[in-house]
Amino acid sequence: MAHTPAIDLAYQTMLSAAGAQGRLVRRPSGRGVHVTTFGEGPPVVHLHGTNTSSLSHLMLPARSPGISSYLVDRPGCGLSDPEPFQPGRFREHAVDFVDDVLDALDLESAVLVGASGGGIWATWYALARPERVRGLVMLGSVPTLAGGRAPIPLRLAATPGIGDLMVRAVRPSRRMLVRMMASVGEAETIVRHPALLDSLVAGARDPVAVRANLAELRALMTWRGFRPSMRFGHDDLRRLSVPTLMIWGDRDPVVPLAQAHAVAVEIPGARLEVLAAGHVPQLGHPDRVSALLEEFVLSRR
Repeated sequence: MAHTPAIDLAYQTMLSAAGAQGRLVRRPSGRGVHVTTFGEGPPVVHLHGTNTSSLSHLMLPARSPGISSYLVDRPGCGLSDPEPFQPGRFREHAVDFVDDVLDALDLESAVLVGASGGGIWATWYALARPERVRGLVMLGSVPTLAGGRAPIPLRLAATPGIGDLMVRAVRPSRRMLVRMMASVGEAETIVRHPALLDSLVAGARDPVAVRANLAELRALMTWRGFRPSMRFGHDDLRRLSVPTLMIWGDRDPVVPLAQAHAVAVEIPGARLEVLAAGHVPQLGHPDRVSALLEEFVLSRR
C-alpha cells in the first residue's frame, strides 16, 4: 500500500522551502527508507517520534551547517515503506532498522538524535551497538524511561477495538492536532509551523502511517500504560556507555523534569540541558536546539 498523495505534497512543499531533497535507500528486505540529507561534517542520524515524521526535525539542519544531518522516516511513516514486525520482537526490529539504515548510508557510526518514540529506538540501539554510536541525543523526553507517563489518548489508541474505532470515527483536522499537541505542552508552538501542522494532519489521515503508529503503540503500551518490558531499567541506564545529551522541556508532561534529573545522574557522564518547552523542544527553540546539537556533535570528532 502506498502513502497518500497528501503526504507526497507535504514533503514536496516543505523540502522545497528548505532547499533540500530526499531519497529512498533500500533495506536488505527491499523496503525503502526515506532519508533527507543536509550539510557536510560529522554524521548525525535523526529518528522522529511516534505519530509524526522526519519533517518534525526539518527546522534543525539548516541551523547546524557544520554537521551532516540525515533525517530518517521510520517504517511506515513519512515516505518510508511499512515494515511489519513480530510481536515480542519490537526492540530487535528497531535495532535491525537502524543497523540497515547506517549500512545503506555507508556510515560506520554516527551520533543518533532520537525524539520521543525515536528516542526509545536510539537508546535501544546505543545499548545494543555502542561501537556504532558516537553520541546519543534525547531530543525531548524518552517515554519509557522511569517515571514516563503514557498520555490517555495514546493509551486509548493502543487498545484493540477502541483504537480501531477511533481511527474510523475521527477525521483528523488542524484543530484536533493542536489539541493533541496541547496534551504534550506544545499547542502554542506547533501553530508557529503551519506546514508541519498540515503534514501531521496528512499523516493522521494516511492509512499506512496510521497502521504503523498503532502497531508501535500496541507494542509499547496497553490501556494501563507502558509495558514493563519496554521500560529502561536502572541497569540499562548505568550501562549506557556512549556520550549522552538530554535536551528536556521544563514542562514536559511525559517524563517530568524531576525524573530527568534522576535519569541524568544514572547515565554515566550525561549532560542535561533544560529549555522552556513541553515535549517537543525544537518547535519553540530551533536555534538553541540546533546550537546544542552542533556543539555536542563537533565535540565528538
